[in-house]
Amino acid sequence: MSQSRAPLRLGVNIDHVATLRNARGGAYPDPLRAAELAQKAGCDGITAHLREDRRHIRDEDIAALASMLDVPLNFEMAATDEMQAIALKHRPHAVCIVPEKREERTTEGGLEVAGDQNRLRHFLAPLKDAGARVSLFIAADEAQVEAAARVGADVIELHTGAYCDFHAEGRLEDRDADLERLRRMAALASDLGLEVHAGHGLTYETVGPVAAIRQIVELNIGHFLIGESVFRGLEGAIREMRRLMDEARG
Repeated sequence: MSQSRAPLRLGVNIDHVATLRNARGGAYPDPLRAAELAQKAGCDGITAHLREDRRHIRDEDIAALASMLDVPLNFEMAATDEMQAIALKHRPHAVCIVPEKREERTTEGGLEVAGDQNRLRHFLAPLKDAGARVSLFIAADEAQVEAAARVGADVIELHTGAYCDFHAEGRLEDRDADLERLRRMAALASDLGLEVHAGHGLTYETVGPVAAIRQIVELNIGHFLIGESVFRGLEGAIREMRRLMDEARG
């Protein structure tokens, strides 16, 4: 199947169902139920980020997801010894390494790979040996893409946050320039043998142009879908995102 005809996968990030749960300190709403509904709506994978401060997803959520999902689990984590041990214990289908700062509300940018290649190469090796597909969440930057290939990543996930922010702010020239960077870096990564994913901040308004980039094979979307589910239900929100992705791809 040619790249231009390859189906585009949708990974649903359930972190912010856990954010709502933790706001009251109880058990509701249950992120596991959200994962089940996302599967029913036709998603291709579930993403969950176990942060150092456990502000949303908890250790027991990862353990349960690893045992109950029928679709692949994409385990987002910082490059720390603690998180590596958790990943090696549960052996998710994929591990996505993301930058993490305690004071940030959400992941603010891409991972610094080019300046940390030796450490990351050694950090990724046990995860790859355990059978996980290793992804690096990076900015659409040539040095970062090339470094990701050198350290042995299987996948990169391009950070689409700036593109989405420019759109929301009405900075259309900046938006279009950032979209062109995403296109160029997706093509470069594919040429280097990396599988290309993308995500962060994508909405119904912004998903189409990214979904149309033929080298991108997976989008990971969370916060917007959880927010939109207030109005149309989680299954309805996911099905509409899938429709827009397929329309752009077709």
